[in-house]
Amino acid sequence: MGKESHFTAKTPRTFVRGMQGHYNLKEELAQLRSMPRVVRGRELAFNDGPQTFSKHFVEPVDGLTQTLHIHLEEYAPGGHNQKHGHVNEAAFYILDGEGYEIHDGIRYDWKAGDTVVVHNNCVHQHFNASTTKPARALVMKTKPMFLFMNMLFQKTVEPRPTEPAPGAEGFEAREEQRYNHEE
Repeated sequence: MGKESHFTAKTPRTFVRGMQGHYNLKEELAQLRSMPRVVRGRELAFNDGPQTFSKHFVEPVDGLTQTLHIHLEEYAPGGHNQKHGHVNEAAFYILDGEGYEIHDGIRYDWKAGDTVVVHNNCVHQHFNASTTKPARALVMKTKPMFLFMNMLFQKTVEPRPTEPAPGAEGFEAREEQRYNHEE
């Protein structure tokens, strides 16, 4: 599915795109201006799973941006992601479903329409509270900027599950079928 998963990758990740050779602002601006300004989500595939799936829209490896990482997370029914912490903040806009977070041992419930903020240096984990319906969040973070500033802390406390949540065997992330509320 899609690009290689960050969580199982065998190759090094690109956090900030390098500029090598003779630096020329005109060439750099020409390169940036040649990049697409619209990312077609329907052309991207989900990766990871089986409890949390990710679709990465913008990240430095693409060359579109140096400071933003934006991705879509889909949590299978009863699913959760890895327990982890990082120095950067993140904002999760909940598109659908109901779930909760555990941030430094404290539970925070959420539902569609809410925004969840993960603060700097917070050990956290995301959970879908429904055992029958998936949940989805758009995630926006400035992680590349923090890494660029040499603020490198990120740690997985518990890895992502490798087995489906009970009752969600065979679940696959939903690809968008309708846009702009088309019928």
